Amino acid sequence: MQTMTRQMAKDIRVIGRFTEVWCAGHRHDGRQPVTVPGSDKPLQLCPECAGFFEYAVLKRQKCPLEAEKPSCKKCRIHCYAPQQRDKVRQIMAWSGRRMLLRGRLDYLWHYFF
Repeated sequence: MQTMTRQMAKDIRVIGRFTEVWCAGHRHDGRQPVTVPGSDKPLQLCPECAGFFEYAVLKRQKCPLEAEKPSCKKCRIHCYAPQQRDKVRQIMAWSGRRMLLRGRLDYLWHYFF
């Protein structure tokens, strides 16, 4: 396995936080702690959201454009399957708005860029 860069760890933490807000906001049952690579704080996710998060982490770790990594929505290749790409769009849009309303202005940069 390749070493985790700072940018990779940050991207994984961001998608993890967005997924956790999505899972809590949609009141999914059976939430369990899920470890986050590059972080010591586990997320509380239901099995469905945990599966999606593991998929997102795997795809981020195997990104072929690591040296010149743009944001995923601006990337010239798409690592996610179409169904998962739609899911991440929903999660990022829904969770991003909730985080901004809660005062998480540090995610404003990631939300628009």
